[in-house]
Amino acid sequence: MRWCLVHSPSCKQWSSNAIQALFSTFLILFSLSLLSTSNFQFPLVQSQIHTKEHSSHKLFPKLRANPGLTFNTFFILSFCTYWKAVVFELLCFCSLFSQEYIFIWLHVDGGPLLFYFLSLCLLVERLQCLTSDGEALVNFRTNIISSDGMLHQWRPEDPDPCEWKGVTCDLKTKRVVYLNLSNHKLSGPISPDIGRLDNLKFLDLHYNNFYGAIPPELGNCTELQGLFLQNNYLSGFIPTEIGNLSNLQTLDVSSNSLSGSIPTSLGNLRSLLNFNVSNNFLAGPIPSDGVLDQFGTASFLGNRGLCGKHINQLCKDDDGGSTGSQPTGSQNVKKNSGRLLISASATVGALLLVALMCFWGCFLYKKLGKNDAKGLAVDVGGGASIVMFHGDLPYSSKDIIKKLETLNEEHVIGAGGFGTVYKLSMDDGNVFALKRILKLNEGFDRFFERELEILGSIKHRYLVNLRGYCNSPTSKLLIYDYLSGGSLDEALHEKSELLDWDARLNVIMGAAKGLAYLHHDCSPRIIHRDIKSSNILLDGNFEARVSDFGLAKLLEDEESHITTIVAGTFGYLAPEYMQSGRATEKTDVYSFGVLMLEVISGKRPTDASFIEKGLNIVGWLNYLITEDRQREIIDTNCEGVESETLDALLSVGIQCVSSTPEERPTMHRVVQTLESEVMTPCPSDFYDSASD
Repeated sequence: MRWCLVHSPSCKQWSSNAIQALFSTFLILFSLSLLSTSNFQFPLVQSQIHTKEHSSHKLFPKLRANPGLTFNTFFILSFCTYWKAVVFELLCFCSLFSQEYIFIWLHVDGGPLLFYFLSLCLLVERLQCLTSDGEALVNFRTNIISSDGMLHQWRPEDPDPCEWKGVTCDLKTKRVVYLNLSNHKLSGPISPDIGRLDNLKFLDLHYNNFYGAIPPELGNCTELQGLFLQNNYLSGFIPTEIGNLSNLQTLDVSSNSLSGSIPTSLGNLRSLLNFNVSNNFLAGPIPSDGVLDQFGTASFLGNRGLCGKHINQLCKDDDGGSTGSQPTGSQNVKKNSGRLLISASATVGALLLVALMCFWGCFLYKKLGKNDAKGLAVDVGGGASIVMFHGDLPYSSKDIIKKLETLNEEHVIGAGGFGTVYKLSMDDGNVFALKRILKLNEGFDRFFERELEILGSIKHRYLVNLRGYCNSPTSKLLIYDYLSGGSLDEALHEKSELLDWDARLNVIMGAAKGLAYLHHDCSPRIIHRDIKSSNILLDGNFEARVSDFGLAKLLEDEESHITTIVAGTFGYLAPEYMQSGRATEKTDVYSFGVLMLEVISGKRPTDASFIEKGLNIVGWLNYLITEDRQREIIDTNCEGVESETLDALLSVGIQCVSSTPEERPTMHRVVQTLESEVMTPCPSDFYDSASD
């Protein structure tokens, strides 16, 4: 709001004098030129402030009845020496310059004192109010615990939420279009205020600790294209209001504690390309009408109560017929079938049992004196054992366990889709990275030990070496080589000036060789399924090594797959993989192509500049090519770019991100092309399997 003070010594003849009228018009036009675009919450006072000729509350009954309306407000003060009353004249100009304004004349008898008081207000900082999107975000964070400080910047006194972490706005409208809070250890319920972000296109809250129900108000976000709520602790029903999101392309609520049935309204999502409700407590028939009919088994796995042709499970009620209808909305939860009630009762019983176990565990933990803030972060108590691969750990199990017992939150160096990563320092100066993976059940435990034996035997220059693991009562602690250069994600997006053109070429080459080895020389062959910049680690010389391989899916042969716990990362996933859930070597090739474009451009696959145009990094590249502007993809912080090398590199990248899997090259072919056309000719070390 901006105050404009106009001091008139006399206005006795104001309405009758033509010159005065012209001067009044001039004042209004002049005032408009000074009008601020900021919003001001104008609290109209419902009092009898009027004269016989003026009655503002009668002229504007709508304003009087709605004292909280927001206007761009403008004050013009005229001080009259002959008037004996205070008159508020409100002139509301609607849709003027696509705004709403209020002009207020204050006619004050003996006005110098008020004039000086309001003049003082000119010295005060201009009042700025939080936008409606900002208010919604502030309300959203109210009940959320942010252990890593992610949301500390979200303050009500900051009027521009577009500068907040995780928030991306449209450059023109300044409305929030992208909210990415994934993998930040956030804990709390999802506020219904999220439904006030009616321009929101992508909401990514996956890999956090959100609990409670999915708010039905999300159905108000009609522009939403991507909804990522997987890997949280959400419970309750899937709101039928989500079926209102006609633009929704991706819906992922997997790995939560959702119950009830899948709403039939989701079949109305005609734009839906990716759908995943796996690993919940859903029950009842899978709707066969509408768009859900195109999704396969992978979208519904891990829900024992579901039935339907999608998972080859017949749906029958007690009379041998089809199951009854499912809830029609979030208000119809009382109409669930007896089967759902039994499932819900079992779920509640299991939760009570878990709560009792947690209470008992906390009691024992405190009793044993392990509740110190600097105490143990990983449980390696009784029953822990160390498994070493090929003598890769030159320490006794006792020495390693002793060091593991000293680990706490201060040693955390990262967190990913598989678990927390700690820095483990031995007495002789050697440093290792420790990845903690929680145990799920005994079947998982036996499978994982068998899988780790395979991974421990894989040695290659461009793969992160797995040296052994600790089998503790509650988790697996994988012991890897520690790489001092950190992740490629950090180097690209936080320290990009350190990566010149040659360094980026070496990173691409190293990642290609590591991935090619997994595809072509491992037995069984390994599909990574989560190639991304944060899974490429760098040593002190910026040499790349692929990490987290084998923790997603192993290929024993062409028809046999061993599934683990990873689903990939949005932005890197091949279109056919998101639709079918079936990974192949060609889905890894697509992810590698996205990684190449990220290294060249220095932009994340879902950079805000792409999202605003409805694109990702692949769509952006295709756009630049059609405009013959492909050289604009180069990171402005990158020095030493060679034109011939860039053209060859882009040619490989374009082939890798082809929408048709058959048109993508194998990783073996990618390595050969990079060596012959991009890198300086030298003997290939592709088959070099030395670990150190």
